Amino acid sequence: MRTPLVFDGHNDLLTRLLQAGGPSAVPTFAKSGHGAIDAESARKGGFGGGFFAIWVPSPVDVNAKMAAMQGESYDMPLPEMVARGEADAVVAREMAILGELEAQGFVIVCRTVADLREAFGSDRLAAICHIEGAEALSPDLSELDDLYAQGLRSLGPVWSRETIFGHGVPFRFPSTGDIGPGLTEAGLRLVKRCDELGIMLDLSHLNEAGFWDVARTSSRPLVATHSGAHAVSPHARNLTDKQLDAIAESDGMVGLNFACAFLRPDGKMRSDVGMDVMLRHLDHLLGRLGEDRVGLGSDYDGALVPQALSTVADLPVLRQAMVDHGFGEALVAKICHENWFRVLEKSWA
Repeated sequence: MRTPLVFDGHNDLLTRLLQAGGPSAVPTFAKSGHGAIDAESARKGGFGGGFFAIWVPSPVDVNAKMAAMQGESYDMPLPEMVARGEADAVVAREMAILGELEAQGFVIVCRTVADLREAFGSDRLAAICHIEGAEALSPDLSELDDLYAQGLRSLGPVWSRETIFGHGVPFRFPSTGDIGPGLTEAGLRLVKRCDELGIMLDLSHLNEAGFWDVARTSSRPLVATHSGAHAVSPHARNLTDKQLDAIAESDGMVGLNFACAFLRPDGKMRSDVGMDVMLRHLDHLLGRLGEDRVGLGSDYDGALVPQALSTVADLPVLRQAMVDHGFGEALVAKICHENWFRVLEKSWA
C-alpha cells in the first residue's frame, strides 16, 4: 500500500545534510542511497512530508552508545548543555538547508494546515520547521518571534540534555521520565509565548515534571511527536498511561517513534523488530488516546529503526501491517496523516 500518504512527526534529515556539507549537499536529496529520506524514496513509499527537525549535535561515541544499549539495563549520561552562540549558528545553518530544499523544489515549508494540504496535492513534500531543543533562545525569548517569521511552527524545549528552560529524559532502561525537576521560570514563559504565537510544543524528550508543567500552563493540545507507550517498552523516552490520559484529555496526540530501543520490550537497540511490536504500541496508544489522537513519528535519519522500515520507501510495509491487523481504511488514513492535520489546526489556531 502506497496510500494514504504518510505525514511523519519527526525526522533528522536537516542534521544529516548538515553533516554531509550543509546547503551544498541538498542536491543529493533527489536520489536514494544517502539516508532514510530522499525524494525518490518518498515517491516510492508514499511519504508526504512531516516535521523537519533542527537539532544541535553533541559529541558522542556512537559505537559505545550502541554497545551500552544492548544490555539488560543501561543509563546513558547526557551531554553537557550547549552554549547559545554555538546553537544559534547551527540553527541558522539548518534553517538555510531547509530553505534550500524549498528553493530547489523538494519541499514546501508549511505555516498553516492549508499549506499542508496544498503540498499533499503537489509533487513536493510538506515540511514543518521544528526546533528540537531550545538552546538557541535566550531567557527573554527575544529570538522567538524572528524564528516564527522564518517559518518555525513547532518547538521542543529540550532534546534530553538540559537547557535553560528545562530537563530532558536520559536514554535509560528501564525507567520512567520522573527523573528530576520541571520547567524553569524561563521555561514557563516559553510555554506561554508559544501558545500566544501558535507554535506547537513538542513534549517528546521532556522529563515527567516538565510534562506536567506544560500540562498545567498551556492552553493548547499536548503533543509528543515521536514517543512510544511505556506500558509496552518501559524506556524513559516513552509515555506512561497517566501521561497518555492527560494528552487525550487535552485533545492532543502522539506520533509513534520507530527507534528500536523505544519499541522493544527489552529496550535493546537492535533492529530485528517485527511489525507485531509496532502494532502493540499502536493498539495501546489507540486504547488510551482514541482513534483521532495517534499518528507516526519515525525519527528517520536520527535513530536505528526496524530492518523492514529502513527508509521511507518501506512505509508500504507498515500500512499493510495495519490493514492485516484489522485497522480499517478510515483508521489507517487517520494514523498516516489526518490526525496530524487535525491537531495542528488546533495548535496553530
